[in-house]
Amino acid sequence: MAHIHEKIDFTVAIFVVHAGKVLVIHHKKLDRWLPLGGHIELDEDPEQAALRETKEESGLDVELIGERPPTTGPGTRALIRPRFLDIHRISETHEHIGMIYFARPKAGQATLAPAEHHAIRWCDAQELDHLQPAMSDAVKYYCRAALSELA
Repeated sequence: MAHIHEKIDFTVAIFVVHAGKVLVIHHKKLDRWLPLGGHIELDEDPEQAALRETKEESGLDVELIGERPPTTGPGTRALIRPRFLDIHRISETHEHIGMIYFARPKAGQATLAPAEHHAIRWCDAQELDHLQPAMSDAVKYYCRAALSELA
């Protein structure tokens, strides 16, 4: 999706863990190993964006892991809290506020989205250090946190 705002957009990143491995993609446009994710569209909340992006980019249906406060009521729907938040620069004039979720697969099989990615793979903690091109330290941190917490 194109940027919604010229200076800043909200995004989701989803670290899916299964059988001691985390799912990562080699992004074509950015030529980087990343988690699943993308922009939150104007007609969706962060949870909906995380579920949609995961399905579009991997074919998986997932369960987002995190706390949902018991505050849903008329006019209010409590959302699962992202595990982390960050802000990262995309260009000289544009940034993304990232909502970082951890998830477990519920159904489906991980499949490549060839229009967006060169590769998709499950990695254990040691394999993260050997990906080419190298994965950023920030993404490795989130991968390892997800692996540790969802073991």
